[in-house]
Amino acid sequence: MPLSKVKEEDRQRLLRAAAEAARNAYAPYSGLRVGAALLTRQGHLFAGVNVENASFGLTICAEGAAVAAAVAGEGAAMRVRALAVVNDALTPCPPCGACRQVILELGPEAVVIFQGPKGLEEKKISELLPEAFRLP
Repeated sequence: MPLSKVKEEDRQRLLRAAAEAARNAYAPYSGLRVGAALLTRQGHLFAGVNVENASFGLTICAEGAAVAAAVAGEGAAMRVRALAVVNDALTPCPPCGACRQVILELGPEAVVIFQGPKGLEEKKISELLPEAFRLP
């Protein structure tokens, strides 16, 4: 799929910010440092990192941390325009299912950029989570 959904300038800005953030991740158990950068509809950039925990269920994903930072910065009306996620190992790294659900709720038209098995991929969140949960 051609990378045409996000302007090249925004794509590069997101990828750089995500890579920078990944350096600050707390990953003593997996050793995989993940960074995410989120661009809001208002044009603001927010970053997040994975924060692992010995009680693995308490681990925070980089994407969720970036969303939380964006909501803290802009308030409940914040909407995701685009999000990039990278890791320091340069391995495939799409958002997990829980993060897909969070991203979709706060940005149903959001574009997600991530390392896929054959290189950089860019997909709408609705493509990554076609049957999202919604309250009636």
